[in-house]
Amino acid sequence: MDPLQVPVPDIQKLFDRDGYLKPYEREIRRRYGCYKDLWDRIESWEGGVDGFTKGYKYFGPQYNQDGSVTWREWAPGAHSLHLQGEFNGWNSKSHAFKKLEFGKWELHIPADSDGSCPLKHGSRVQIIVNDHLYRISPWASYVKPHEGFTYQHFIYKPDQPYQFKHPKVERPTSLRIYECHVGIATPEGKVGTYSEFRDNVLPRIKNQGYNAIQLMAIMEHAYYASFGYQVTSFFAASSRYGTPCELKQLIDRAHEMGLYVLLDVVHSHASKNTLDGLNEFDGTNSCYFHDGARGTHSLWDSRLFNYSETEVLRFLLSNLRWYQEEYQFDGFRFDGVTSMLYHSRGIGEGFSGHYDEYFGLNVDTEALVYLMLANQLIHGTDSRAITIAEDVSGMPASCRPVSEGGTGFDYRLGMAIPDMWIKLLKEERDEDWKMGHIVHTLTNRRWMEGTVAYAESHDQALVGDKTIAFWLMDAAMYTHMSTLSEPSPVVERGMALHCMIRLITHALGGEGYLNFIGNEFGHPEWLDFPRAGNNSSYHYARRQWNLVDDHLLKYKFLNQFDKDMNELEEKHRWLSSPPAYVSCKHEGDKVIAFERAGLLFVFNFHPYQSFTDYRVGVNVQGNYKVVLCSDSKKYGGFGRVEIDGQSHLTQDQPWANRIDSIQVNNFDTIIKLIYVNNPENGIF
Repeated sequence: MDPLQVPVPDIQKLFDRDGYLKPYEREIRRRYGCYKDLWDRIESWEGGVDGFTKGYKYFGPQYNQDGSVTWREWAPGAHSLHLQGEFNGWNSKSHAFKKLEFGKWELHIPADSDGSCPLKHGSRVQIIVNDHLYRISPWASYVKPHEGFTYQHFIYKPDQPYQFKHPKVERPTSLRIYECHVGIATPEGKVGTYSEFRDNVLPRIKNQGYNAIQLMAIMEHAYYASFGYQVTSFFAASSRYGTPCELKQLIDRAHEMGLYVLLDVVHSHASKNTLDGLNEFDGTNSCYFHDGARGTHSLWDSRLFNYSETEVLRFLLSNLRWYQEEYQFDGFRFDGVTSMLYHSRGIGEGFSGHYDEYFGLNVDTEALVYLMLANQLIHGTDSRAITIAEDVSGMPASCRPVSEGGTGFDYRLGMAIPDMWIKLLKEERDEDWKMGHIVHTLTNRRWMEGTVAYAESHDQALVGDKTIAFWLMDAAMYTHMSTLSEPSPVVERGMALHCMIRLITHALGGEGYLNFIGNEFGHPEWLDFPRAGNNSSYHYARRQWNLVDDHLLKYKFLNQFDKDMNELEEKHRWLSSPPAYVSCKHEGDKVIAFERAGLLFVFNFHPYQSFTDYRVGVNVQGNYKVVLCSDSKKYGGFGRVEIDGQSHLTQDQPWANRIDSIQVNNFDTIIKLIYVNNPENGIF
């Protein structure tokens, strides 16, 4: 079967899995029908879906074999288009586009007299709309600042473009994502580069036990402090970090290391910039976007795409195909999906979980159908591809195949989990933490719909908030993170909780795990990009690798725990195992225990209570031993329980609805946790 052919639908699977969806069958089938009708219509056009989603081979500058150039644009509201640049001495009238049907324009530029291409590598060009509007082609593949402020389109056509040497990697069965930003990945007060990231940071990620990276802020954005979420040029990889060839080298090196590479893609909105963005490209307020209130996001102050427009669909779908094929990205994390799914943009929505919220008139069918098209295209183009939705609403079937009537994502981000941890750290004392609430938040996800769990991401690290490490230890991080400094209860508690929060999130929260660059070792302070409000300082827009590399500092302990946690997951694969069975969530003792992937996890969150011979239920008999414990001296703990130092034989006593139990010794206060292993045969 053609990989881009739509499979036979089997929507009944949704209702077999979740009977509560049955009352909404008509709406689910209607949505699928809208998607299928659109897919079939595109397939009937010249080139079909395959040709339609390769718009970058038709629009923008196309370099012909005879040295000439054919340049096409879509500008339905324009009455004239011209191209000027170094190739024609900046003559604004000599090269006029010819108007075609359906709002398209075309320009043919003959080869130079020597048969060479008139658009030289590195030369600058500019589109003039309606004789007075200076625009960058939406299909520009390389843009960079010119004369200090505005971005300009530069021809990127090197004589020896980079050729990939390594194939894409297989999709991980247990997805451990390292969310990273090239610009802040340097300890220096500057913007980091693709090459520096390739040589200096990729080895750290691989050594830390992650098997995937999620690259943020790659699509060009004129405002650095937007964190890449106000995109101005969708087909251009950001020039502030280097050239397209250098990004390809980074991705190729990642593949050589066996790292899966995800792109953080922003198709939910676009920058309002007109000089260097898509906004008002053809001189009208619409073009790629909705006109009127529907075309502007009131909170983000950005433009919203018109997903019902044929050329917008071509542009966005081709954008995904471009990054898959030109840059060899393995998969995508879609930003702002909640804003796309609902006419309200999610603003003021509580999303109680009632199904009426997901199948009513508030749902933006056009955007939903676009996401179905995008997911079908991505997975049809590459069966190894993974897509992740940033959706806080919990739309049912988002992470089920399009053929089942789902949206087609593989995972959604478990966004309630970091919100819970930050809220607990901000607003409640340790002794008031509710074990049931923690367990519920970590396990509250849809059956057979993948969730990527995380304790904190870039959202929690931004200025105005603080990382978990900073919430836990704050000022003590400046005075007591040295191994030579006097003991600090704040640091001891903070380091233990940092490990505990990560481990319970990793093991209980989902089918994938994500960490933001530097947070694995408790990066201090917040993240703040250079801007007018901080005198354009890079002080907080960098990662201080020297902290974790200094053996006299305690950051190394957190880093080591994170590494060992990932390596243990690689060995036992709990992320790709069925959800955990929680046998204990004792509010008085502040104890949580659960089993997953043949492992027993036990946590004591009590701020001052220790336990001796604490009974924990298990469902496999045998001799259990400790394989990871935050109290180990290896992680800066007190060493009261060491890895492989104790074993616990089951006692033929049922407990907590399990067929047997063990008694955990020296189960101390909040500054320690225990983690025990049960191999398949149960015996050591």
